[in-house]
Amino acid sequence: MLENLNELVLENVQDTVVNNNEIRNEQNEQVIQAASDSIFDTLKDQISSGNVGGLAEIFNSGNAEGSAVTQQAAGSFTDKLAGLGINAETAKKLAATVIPVIIGKLTQKTADPNDSSFNIKDVLGSLAGGSDGKFDVSDVIGMFNGGRPAPAASQNGETPAEGGILDKLKGIFS
Repeated sequence: MLENLNELVLENVQDTVVNNNEIRNEQNEQVIQAASDSIFDTLKDQISSGNVGGLAEIFNSGNAEGSAVTQQAAGSFTDKLAGLGINAETAKKLAATVIPVIIGKLTQKTADPNDSSFNIKDVLGSLAGGSDGKFDVSDVIGMFNGGRPAPAASQNGETPAEGGILDKLKGIFS
């Protein structure tokens, strides 16, 4: 997934980065990689922190503009650019321009049945840390249960209350 994300970033922001006088030519590749890493790390952080609802919202709506996910990725990208010595104003402008576009394209590609470059199950598998890169509910459950399986029905036969991680994940697939 990360390789496909790198390619998506490259396709969509190369002109913005390469034609930017504030970025030295020798930094172009690093800036593009920083955008990719910021998005991947943010998506992974959203899953591990339990904000699956926020992810479901952007993947279902296809609109990343102004979302908490986009804001976090933009902040991460800005920090990475500052680490490369790019001034704060340029970093903020780039983040505001690049990150929403890439996350929007990512959500569009996962929703497009004719585009096999991104599959929501594979994306979730990559983010959830599945060793095989495939989405497996046990990968996600393990993140929230310290590697233990999902809780079974209680002694009186009741299943756990709704509103948990699995219920949030259902929103991504609807």
